[in-house]
Amino acid sequence: MSTSAPSLSASAALAQKGLGRLTLTATTVGLGISQVGLVGVLQSLGLAANYPVWVLALAFVCAYLLALTYAATFSELSLMMPHRGGLSTYTEVALGNLPALLATYSGYVVVNLFGVPVELMLLDSVLREVVGIAVPSKLLALGVLWLLAGLNIKGPDVFAALQNTATVFKVVLVVVIITVAFVVTAHPPAPGVAPSKLTGQIGFGMIVGLFFWCFVGAELVCPMINDVRRPERSIPSSMFWGLTILAVLYGLYTWGARKMLPASVLSSSLFPHLEYCVSLFGKFGAIVLLFIAISGTVGVVNPIISGVSSMLAGMAKNGQAFAILAREHPRHGTPWIAILVLAACFSVPILCFDDHAESITNLVVAASMSWLIAYVIAHVNLIVLRRRYPKAARPFRSPWFPLPQLVGIVGMVYVIGCNPPEVNRLAGYVLGGVALMSVIWIRLVMKRGLFMPVKLNNSLPSTTSAVSDDLRSSMADKL
Repeated sequence: MSTSAPSLSASAALAQKGLGRLTLTATTVGLGISQVGLVGVLQSLGLAANYPVWVLALAFVCAYLLALTYAATFSELSLMMPHRGGLSTYTEVALGNLPALLATYSGYVVVNLFGVPVELMLLDSVLREVVGIAVPSKLLALGVLWLLAGLNIKGPDVFAALQNTATVFKVVLVVVIITVAFVVTAHPPAPGVAPSKLTGQIGFGMIVGLFFWCFVGAELVCPMINDVRRPERSIPSSMFWGLTILAVLYGLYTWGARKMLPASVLSSSLFPHLEYCVSLFGKFGAIVLLFIAISGTVGVVNPIISGVSSMLAGMAKNGQAFAILAREHPRHGTPWIAILVLAACFSVPILCFDDHAESITNLVVAASMSWLIAYVIAHVNLIVLRRRYPKAARPFRSPWFPLPQLVGIVGMVYVIGCNPPEVNRLAGYVLGGVALMSVIWIRLVMKRGLFMPVKLNNSLPSTTSAVSDDLRSSMADKL
């Protein structure tokens, strides 16, 4: 009696489990709709208040199109190399170890070391402002962080339920805000904040960079590929649909804010989203914002913990990080050590920084720049790999190659060049430090060349638990 049938049946059964297209789309939207995003886009609107509406709309469309280019690139790369390492794996094969570590740590770990704590501290501040909860400073931020870390250790089912719920909740609330803003007559509150010195003095490229924050992070679904059903369909479609949903929601959200609030409030308030809700709903607006803050923070921190920890685990398996980070939970199969280490790293800025959400605009610009650098490297990866491995298995191919990649590179480099000099200097210091540590790790620990690419291996790892049989067969036929 053949033994292949039970094995095939088990594989087919596994393919029915894991994360589906809906959850991945919810992850993309959940990452996009955050408190930092909602505050940053409103402050951006205020800073660019002297521009006509069509210029702002053009900048927003440019940011959206740049996002679509990286979605196409990451879709092909992730399915070409279906491993948890994410960008580090793709860059290691295309450009070598130093660019791989530099891209991953600067574009994901360093950015989120600041972005996640600010998101959590914003939640803490909103809870104090709206509810007046009398608890020790920062306790709420730390409590939410470690609660989400514990739930992520429980596995993809808990992650999916939490992510879908948080995303649906905040999307509904944002739609309610948009609808009310559309029907009510503008009656902005009396400006109680002095206009920012930067109001109306930023260039077109910086506006694109500020709006681009609305679309970053969609590729964090790629390191989850080991837990995805039918990734050859789910990963590309979830990123494209997620980015499109974000474009519609943020576009209408900013239109309503421009109608309801003066530029001085948009550009200078630490809580412009609170001012927005109050202008629409009166005193009840504070309660609306409270629910948005909770669901927004959960919806963005939850997938970052899951995606970045999976990325770190994949890097550890490749020798690019401490091996202990690859250790999986004996019951749930999740990279629990990486999750705990990541939560501990996020806790440090929360404890060290004050609990006021200051300099949000500079944070958004600096973080967007780091994301853009990572995306430029991803575009270069795809161009190199298309030439070096023309016959490699590619369940998804970026349409109109190499046009999206070239447009993405040129557009992103232009946006980076338009950043304020002080932001570029700060990013240069951070990247320089990361590069130095990466060189030391590669030469002394990994004992490899800095720019020597590794050989492509796009076969599926044995630990893959939810990749479809179609993808297995496709790769087996082409390799």
